[in-house]
Amino acid sequence: MHDIANQAREGGAAAAQPAAAGGIQFRRELTLLDATMLVVGSMIGSGIFIVSADIARTMGSAGWLLTTWLLSGVVTLVAALSYGELAGMMPQAGGQYVYLREIYNPLFGFLYGWTLFLVIQPGTIAAVAVAFAKYTALLVPALSERNVLFSIAGLHVSAAQVLAIASIALLTWVNTRGLREGRLVQDVFTITKVAALLGLIVLGLVFGRQAGAIAQNFGHFWEAFRTRAASDGTITREALRGIGLLSALGAASVGSLFACDAWNNVTFTAGETKNPRRTVAISLGLGVAITVVIYMLANVVYVLALPVTGQPGAPDVLGRGIQFAADDRVGAAAAAMILGPAAAIVVAAAIMLTTFGCNNGLILAGARVYYAMARDGLFFRATGTLNRRAVPGRALVLQAIWASALCLSGRYSDLLDYVIFAVLIFYSLSIAGIFILRRRLPDAERPYKAFGYPIVPALYVLVAVAICVDLLIVKPKYTWPGLAIVALGVPVYYIWRRSSARA
Repeated sequence: MHDIANQAREGGAAAAQPAAAGGIQFRRELTLLDATMLVVGSMIGSGIFIVSADIARTMGSAGWLLTTWLLSGVVTLVAALSYGELAGMMPQAGGQYVYLREIYNPLFGFLYGWTLFLVIQPGTIAAVAVAFAKYTALLVPALSERNVLFSIAGLHVSAAQVLAIASIALLTWVNTRGLREGRLVQDVFTITKVAALLGLIVLGLVFGRQAGAIAQNFGHFWEAFRTRAASDGTITREALRGIGLLSALGAASVGSLFACDAWNNVTFTAGETKNPRRTVAISLGLGVAITVVIYMLANVVYVLALPVTGQPGAPDVLGRGIQFAADDRVGAAAAAMILGPAAAIVVAAAIMLTTFGCNNGLILAGARVYYAMARDGLFFRATGTLNRRAVPGRALVLQAIWASALCLSGRYSDLLDYVIFAVLIFYSLSIAGIFILRRRLPDAERPYKAFGYPIVPALYVLVAVAICVDLLIVKPKYTWPGLAIVALGVPVYYIWRRSSARA
């Protein structure tokens, strides 16, 4: 295990990653632009186009819809600004895995890496790939989920699943070719999708405003209520006040927090970043801030173009509102009010851009964690090697195989629901580690210090823990399985460590 105390005594040396087999080392090629595009590109997927429907059903009004997104954005930005201190102290491949390993012990790092590999990274890659395939099918119907190509042992494989797996395979192959190729794809697709989203937002602010929607949404701006739709189409509305309102806000934040997730992926690539002590910290704050602004502006467009409340059986997008947009596609419904018949094509193309670029960032970054774990003897040994192009090729391939299997299983969404709770726990532990390291190593080099320390990081930990407690109460069927997945890693850790010691 790397010794931060020794690094501090040696003047905060660069903590270089040890060379892999054959003497090949990571190449530091990622610039501030590349790192920022990795943050933005990994965060913006399909969530911004669909999550607002569930939030609207949970919270019931425009004011609380925007508040939910703002809360999630602020919480994420605070976390990112706090992570800058950890990134500056430990600029190594593996990022958050390294932080938890160094702050606490190897078990904590392993539990994070275990959960990341088992569910978080491949599950997200699978979900984003399937979203890419679904929206591609709107332009090419032959690639639809309804087009079942073949069946094996009761498993029906659709054209959409094949396309999703093909997209994972293509992006994995690109990233095995070298960091230069991976970052080029990331930069191009992220810049393009940000430009496309900003274009849609400007069009929505200028041409998408609907007088009826504005009157309804702003006339009942803070009237919070939960909406439930029965199978026969009837709906019930439950007013939210006091503790019930706070509980609903915590539950509604799950979707928006997940849409804001993956910002920490840039820390996984610290071993390949130029001047990582400075670059990673700045890219975290800058990338998250850009994404949160885009998310907030998109939701402003939604509440200007569509009423928040609606009826599930209504014949048009205005009647269904944000709450009951067809298949929760709020972005498509808002675009229909702005662009008319061309909306379906424009939104499908925009989501194809966002999901493809998002998956490139997830695929690129995730493999670096498995590499770092393998170097510690806590993962498959082969994944701890770099190929001749100085990237962890075998780790990339293993990640792709598991993500593809999840695409075929169709259970990736369930798994992701389970682990958002665990993700918040790991973030809280990492940020709490700032306080531990300040006490344990007061003289260690800190090129960047956590914003607003100690108040702001402490508030993050309190808010994140409060959301976790709330989720344990209001969404137990999602939170307890997530804890079980993490807990399962404890015996696996000791088995793996014993096997590694024997080897």
